[in-house]
Amino acid sequence: MADLPFGLHAALVGLIGGLALGLAARLGQFCTLGAIETAVYGDDQRRLRLWGIVVGVAIFGTQLAATQGLIDLPQTMYHQFAWDPLASIFGGLLFGYGMAMAGNCGFGALVRFGGGDLRSLVVVVVMGLFGFIALSGPLAELRIALFPQRLAAGPQGITETAQRLLGLSPMLTASLIGLAAVIWALAYAPLRKSPRMLFWGAVAGLAVVWAFVGTTWLNINSFGEVGVEGPSFTAPIGRTLIYLMTSTAGGLTFSVGSVAGVLLGALAGSTLRGLFRWEACEDPRELGRQVGGAAMMGIGGVIAMGCSVGQGVSAVATLAWSGPVTLAAIGVGAVIGLRRLIAGFQPE
Repeated sequence: MADLPFGLHAALVGLIGGLALGLAARLGQFCTLGAIETAVYGDDQRRLRLWGIVVGVAIFGTQLAATQGLIDLPQTMYHQFAWDPLASIFGGLLFGYGMAMAGNCGFGALVRFGGGDLRSLVVVVVMGLFGFIALSGPLAELRIALFPQRLAAGPQGITETAQRLLGLSPMLTASLIGLAAVIWALAYAPLRKSPRMLFWGAVAGLAVVWAFVGTTWLNINSFGEVGVEGPSFTAPIGRTLIYLMTSTAGGLTFSVGSVAGVLLGALAGSTLRGLFRWEACEDPRELGRQVGGAAMMGIGGVIAMGCSVGQGVSAVATLAWSGPVTLAAIGVGAVIGLRRLIAGFQPE
């Protein structure tokens, strides 16, 4: 193993974390749009409250590992770049609305594709394509002009703010936030009666911790060749597509391993539950809406520097301000999109 390239090591770290996330999605019902949809229209908050378990475990585990020197939080992109609230809000709203139109986020589309849904393959490809159009393609200059990315001048996270204003230690702040998230989740009795969901929610949170710990170790031992990363599924999907076509885009990386891991985990989870089945789109209008939504997600995810998992879980775990703000904007955008779908196409 010691002689293997660092990129392959990083891909293996991503593969293991992705497997856990794919299984959590299929066996524990961890899903962004599904959580919002069932809470708003299905009178069932279990999937929404499950996010409290995922986020609570991810925050506590990440911050505890950081205090032990196992995670280098300043090296994550969520702390390296100065936070732009407008980018988080606009990008999050665009991503959330596109998520509703597409019927899933990038992570959810990977999971659905792993279960045999060919419509989701279209969503994944279009989202990855438009992500790179906004990241380094024709829309890159406009994006940079509207939402310039600058290196942070110093510590800028939630823990630093709490320490400066309230005198709280970083670990105390992290513990309070993580505990509040878990209590909010467990306050909902139906979720407490769903041990399988609770277990897989904790697994999803630990997958984020695993990713940060693994890539931090590689970052140190590769002298910066491997970046410190958590799971995210906007630009990483584009990088994976480029790698599959050309073996370039950095070669084997954490992103490629993570995407492959989610697909394999979703396939395994779908098979175990007997849910794997091939599905295709029979309505051209539906497919058109999904393509448009995927394009919005790709652009919005790049502007916000992350998707519902990248910002909503990974960035939140590092307690970067961009995390909760982007996640809230994604939620609002998704609710607007769902209402448009439900009310906008009803007869007068």
